[in-house]
Amino acid sequence: MVIMSSLYLEHFGLSSPPFSILPDPDFFFAGENRGMFIAALLHATLQAEGIILVVGEVGSGKTLMSRMLLSRLPDTVDTVYLPNPVFSRDEIIDVIARDLGVIAASQGMRLEALQQELIRRHAHGRQVVVLIDEAHAMPVESIEEVRRLSNLETEHCKLVQLVLCGQPELDTLLAAPSLRQVRDRVVYRLVLHKFSAGDAVSYLDHRLRVAGWRGGRLFSAFAEWLLLNDANGRARRLNLIADKALLAAFADDKKQVSAKHVWMAIGDIGANFSSAAFKSRSVRLFILALTAIAAMVIKTL
Repeated sequence: MVIMSSLYLEHFGLSSPPFSILPDPDFFFAGENRGMFIAALLHATLQAEGIILVVGEVGSGKTLMSRMLLSRLPDTVDTVYLPNPVFSRDEIIDVIARDLGVIAASQGMRLEALQQELIRRHAHGRQVVVLIDEAHAMPVESIEEVRRLSNLETEHCKLVQLVLCGQPELDTLLAAPSLRQVRDRVVYRLVLHKFSAGDAVSYLDHRLRVAGWRGGRLFSAFAEWLLLNDANGRARRLNLIADKALLAAFADDKKQVSAKHVWMAIGDIGANFSSAAFKSRSVRLFILALTAIAAMVIKTL
């Protein structure tokens, strides 16, 4: 993505790729209440009262929110970040312990050794946060094992603050009767919503400005409309289409992205099947596109 994006930087006068799908905090967009969202997540994390859930659709920006949280935690917080937690029941506590510098002689002593380390850090004014991304993919047994960490506490706070981030399937997973003890320990559930149409426009402009764009409208009105309708408020999809559309405009030696370039980008990426309304939206989009084209043809006659 970065290599492809770099091809058009000079063409559009950009200093960095504006639509990389990497979770770069420098491109954080505080609109659509996302600034308030990260503030609420930070507050909840520092309370150390129980498990925190962060739920959002695929491509909504959960990983970037995780990175933003980690970057804003105070220096007194020690963190363990698991981006892909497909560990067995026996492995996951071992991974967390190793990240905190705890090496136990045997599996049976691992949790006890970890507890002693957490008590030591708490006595020195340290807080420990374990943030697990893609938590919906965790085995049930591993979630139950991690839940045992939430049992470790003092009279005033938890020794470990757990933050579980995942797709809506995480709610379904935690609804299982075998995980009712995990559910009982959830004290905050934060939902990361998709962008509204208005904020999606602001999001695109924000990323372009951060990347060095200083001109006027870079996407034509129709191109922007096509982009927003296909992405349906999903940040990752917006980035993917916008990046490829800019590349198509560069290859076409154009200084503005047109509807043709967005169509090419969508065709290259493939259809967006993430929305249940995909088929009906596609039909409406096709009809509206034909109407707009017909209107332009009539206007030139």
